[in-house]
Amino acid sequence: MPALRLATWNINSIRIRLPLVDQFIAHAQPDILCLQETKVRDEQFPVSFFTERGYHHYALAGQKGYHGVATFSRLPLDNQTRIDWCGRGDARHVEVRLLDGVMLHNFYVPAGGDEPDPAVNDKFAHKLDFLDEMTSWSKELPRKGRHILVGDLNVAPLETDVWSHKQLLKVVSHTPVEVEKIKRLQDSHGWVDAMRHFVPEEQRLYTWWSYRARDWKVSNRGRRLDHVWVSPVLREGLAAMQVVEEARGWEKPSDHAPVLVDISL
Repeated sequence: MPALRLATWNINSIRIRLPLVDQFIAHAQPDILCLQETKVRDEQFPVSFFTERGYHHYALAGQKGYHGVATFSRLPLDNQTRIDWCGRGDARHVEVRLLDGVMLHNFYVPAGGDEPDPAVNDKFAHKLDFLDEMTSWSKELPRKGRHILVGDLNVAPLETDVWSHKQLLKVVSHTPVEVEKIKRLQDSHGWVDAMRHFVPEEQRLYTWWSYRARDWKVSNRGRRLDHVWVSPVLREGLAAMQVVEEARGWEKPSDHAPVLVDISL
């Protein structure tokens, strides 16, 4: 069968950036689009914008002004599930099943604030707890199951996932404790890093560039915060991957670039 084109993108407020989504859909034509940080209640989500473009199947998990994930598909979806991670009521996850039985998990992991000390920073403590809960959940997935995990995981695990390993060791998203926890999460199911399946670990790879940079492209102080992981049994179906960096330079952009993965299921 032809490869399924899957996209994941932290859109940083869906209602503000609909023109960018329109541009991206026209450019990339994903079959399934997973969005994070949508920042809107479900009842106020611009669903008609997506259905008019052929995305008639969707799953939403939203809240006012914060967080939020959404999965839109041109292919039928089934079995929508939301998990309330850490019991906080935050909209940070939605799960759907494709009709061939593959489970698709769309995540927005907490950013963690600025101070990488859980004793003084509740946001960072919450992030570490969230990753621990994800690991416990992931351990229970059948090793031969067919799962795809995507989203803004807010951790750049490899030295080449950040512009300066040395300077970011004490910066939230690349601290040793976060890297260790995301490695445990990955190992818990044997998740295959679909992006690094195509790009060697020694090569730099980013999906996020701060708004603070005067010229993000010239400074290129990026981090790889967005990820696509697949179950081991799906590894052989991985066909292509692209970080659509040009989207970071579009008018009024998100600080994240979309990631595309083509996979035969």
